[in-house]
Amino acid sequence: MKQKRLLLHVMPVLVTVLALIILVPQTTLAQTRKVTGKVSSSGNAEILQGVNVLVKGNSRKGAITDAQGMFSVDASPSDVLVVSFIGFKSKEIKVGDQTNINISLDEDATQLTELVVTGTRNTGRTILETPVPVDVISIKDIMGDLPQIDLAQMLAFVAPSFNAVRNQGGDLDSHVDPVQLRNMAPNQILVLVNGKRRHTSSLLIGTTAVGSPSTSVDMMTIPAASIDRVEILRDGAAAQYGSDAVAGVVNIILKKGTNKLTSSLTGGGYLNSGGQAGDLTKAGKPDGFNYQFDANYGFKIGDKGFLNLTGQITQRRPTIRQFVNDWEIYDNTYLNNLRTDKYGRPIITNPELVNALAAGNTTSATSLKTEAGLLSARGLTPSDFSVYAGMPGITMGSMFYNAGYEINANTTLYSFGGMSYKYLKGFSCYYRRPAQTDRFNYLLYPNGFRPQLITNTADISNTVGIRSKLGEFSVDFSNTFGRNTSLISMTNTFNASIGANSPVDMNIGTNQFTQNSTNLDFSRYFKGVMSGLNVAFGAEMRVENYKIIKGQDESYTYGDAGILTATQAGLLVGPNGLPLQNEAAQPIVGADGKPLSVFAGQQITVKNFAANCQCFSGFGPKDERNAFRTTMAAYLDTELELTQKLLLAAAVRIENYSDFGGVAIGKLAARYNIAKNLTVRGSIASGFRAPSLQELNFTHTTTAFIPDANGVPQPLDVTTYATNSTAARVLGIKGLSQENSRTYGLGLTYQPTRGFEVTVDAYQIDVDNRIFQTSFFSAEEVGNHYDEVIGAGQAQFFVNGANVRSKGLELVGNYTQNLSRNKSLTYSLAAIFSQNSILSRNPPSLKVENLTPDQVVEKYLSRDIIGQFETGTPRTKLIGSVMYRQNKWDVMLRGTYYGKITALSVSADDKGNYYDQTFKPQTIFDLSIGYAVNKSLKFSIGGSNILDQYPEILRPENRGFYLYSNYQQGSNGAYYYGRVLFNL
Repeated sequence: MKQKRLLLHVMPVLVTVLALIILVPQTTLAQTRKVTGKVSSSGNAEILQGVNVLVKGNSRKGAITDAQGMFSVDASPSDVLVVSFIGFKSKEIKVGDQTNINISLDEDATQLTELVVTGTRNTGRTILETPVPVDVISIKDIMGDLPQIDLAQMLAFVAPSFNAVRNQGGDLDSHVDPVQLRNMAPNQILVLVNGKRRHTSSLLIGTTAVGSPSTSVDMMTIPAASIDRVEILRDGAAAQYGSDAVAGVVNIILKKGTNKLTSSLTGGGYLNSGGQAGDLTKAGKPDGFNYQFDANYGFKIGDKGFLNLTGQITQRRPTIRQFVNDWEIYDNTYLNNLRTDKYGRPIITNPELVNALAAGNTTSATSLKTEAGLLSARGLTPSDFSVYAGMPGITMGSMFYNAGYEINANTTLYSFGGMSYKYLKGFSCYYRRPAQTDRFNYLLYPNGFRPQLITNTADISNTVGIRSKLGEFSVDFSNTFGRNTSLISMTNTFNASIGANSPVDMNIGTNQFTQNSTNLDFSRYFKGVMSGLNVAFGAEMRVENYKIIKGQDESYTYGDAGILTATQAGLLVGPNGLPLQNEAAQPIVGADGKPLSVFAGQQITVKNFAANCQCFSGFGPKDERNAFRTTMAAYLDTELELTQKLLLAAAVRIENYSDFGGVAIGKLAARYNIAKNLTVRGSIASGFRAPSLQELNFTHTTTAFIPDANGVPQPLDVTTYATNSTAARVLGIKGLSQENSRTYGLGLTYQPTRGFEVTVDAYQIDVDNRIFQTSFFSAEEVGNHYDEVIGAGQAQFFVNGANVRSKGLELVGNYTQNLSRNKSLTYSLAAIFSQNSILSRNPPSLKVENLTPDQVVEKYLSRDIIGQFETGTPRTKLIGSVMYRQNKWDVMLRGTYYGKITALSVSADDKGNYYDQTFKPQTIFDLSIGYAVNKSLKFSIGGSNILDQYPEILRPENRGFYLYSNYQQGSNGAYYYGRVLFNL
């Protein structure tokens, strides 16, 4: 254990030492020399930053222009430079005797191809030339025209295969927006920053859009203003990048520009019209106001380096979408002052009734014995006790940097990373009503209370590396460190078992995840092999650490507020001589109906008050974890152009996990140019994903709410146990095993005319032993004295629940039409048609006495979880947009279509009919209007879901925490914004 801890801290030092060793100036070939130059637009001589300047036939040799439009590249007189930039016509220039070349590019809005680096280690490929589908999304160009202000939501509204469902409740599930590709789980997508692995959040998300627990990268911690572009590889890439990349890869490319300040200030809010639910909801004032300021600036480091800095400050107010239900607020014991303490002394819960009786006001007294009458007397309404769904309030600050320095023509030092702090406070808990007698205390909360869950999250990351040459090979050596720490707390809560002395604000524990990756990569392009061969190979060492740190004692302990210690032998009676009452005001008697006999010193639980912090129990000593994992990997990645038309790619990767052993996975891909503008491509790959440390070690007690016979959710304490726990072993739950996957892809790319591009890709992903979460097992169901293991609560586990399949068809099309000078229309359409299927459930033989085999199968992987995976999110999603540009004006209109979804229920009526529900398709529209005052100042206004569409409401039997379904556009309604952008 000490050795693993040491590795986390020593590896960055080792990287620095080895970097110094590699810093040996490499001798260049005599015929090559440094060629510099400047690139600008031909129309207005504006300098162009980010232009690709490559040596033709050798894509490993090239440069990108800086903020002054300058580039520097090593080339020989016979070389030809290929200069390309999105929105401009490409140009080829022979070097000859020139050492300084000024290049002007002609604007061409139909030229939309851009070089990509994700999915291929030969960087000379465009979107249409890659053997697998890659989307390139220029964040720096579109963020000013989108209503969305954080990266995950931006991508979700421009790339249909990408998803980031915002959970509008559900404990910690709303504290990170889990990201997905191809309707796969969040932990089956790999996120990179500048090609280096990004660490995930420390929080384990219990409920995702595909029904399985998962970890996810928290993209909100990366400011969008720091990003040049995002490349989304929609293909299995575990053999190339690592075991997480089952569904694909998202590579975030940071900005490099210097001497240019860009910033924006955005403000907006939600209409909060209340939707179409009538009396079930409550229309309120506009809410969810958010404000975000960001700024990006780059500094030159001498003549050969840069430092690009980004800062962002975000303030978001919560959105509150009330569900005004008719659940019982005050029960009969509360209304009629029938409750007692553990000593049998009466508790006055309705003093208004006492006062009315004392005054002889029988009319008022009769009214006060009803729920409506007492609410009226206290100036309350049912809406004060409603469930609050909605987005949490967030205050966040973040800073990112990207830096590089050219030591010589072949060697560059680079570093990037950032830090962020996020304070999040959400309404993700049920209101605790006075009728819930085991979770109530009149002195603290006479009318009940609504707990709120808070996280304070600190996130840091840093990469240091060196790129150089060893002979003819390019080498990249780097170390990446990342840590995400979430301090979790509750406010407006208490521990009922402690009583009125319980704190109402509690620290309930800390989750922390740390990851350190060291990578060594080599590559070489062989120009003379066939039509070109690129070979890349390398190794990775990764050390991970997951911690659960306990909270304060009161957040997880069981107090003595309901425990009585008998002072003398006798009967268990109160001052009135009657039997003491339990928390439900029922007399505590024996089988004969008489008071119980007790002996002196005996401890009796009179009131079975709920232990733990309400809504979300604290992490206690039994939950604490400090788990480590080490992963070693090596890969070989090749691309061979057999001819100018046929490209073959192959990759193999060997990984060894300290806790899961070794595995070998591979990938084959090909691309064939049928015609100049028509290409067919395909791939086949195998994958392997070991369970995350969070999945293996997470354990916690929380409060679930299960509908009773009247459909009213009632609290139930449930503990998630690790699969290596006693609770798992006694039941027969096996330890988690790895997920094995197979991915198949086939696609076409078509460019009928310049500026008109279409790609169509079909895929199928099979995953064996997909990890899901079981339903609840009670001691009564299991038998075998299971209560001695789990007590009065219930248990659930992470299990390899099923073999699954995801398949679909993706369509992406773009067309830019030049109308006249300075006028253009850009059309885009993107769609995904997908299907998820459970191929087979994999329940082991469990040691259960009181359930049938069919009931065990249903508990192991329940009907509602299957429904969430197969039909619970839209299997069809279409995004169509039109962008009109004229001089200083631009207008964007975008429509997003969400296909129908079906939610399956585990509850049924007395005839066995399940309470399933199908929700019809939904379409929402976004609008943005921008006006550029000059090159330095631009204003834009617009909105998302501008027609204020709400989903269909849930049928009465399924209304628990939510009134609306959460898995199409959500229930926040219309959002409108204004933005000012500076470019100095």
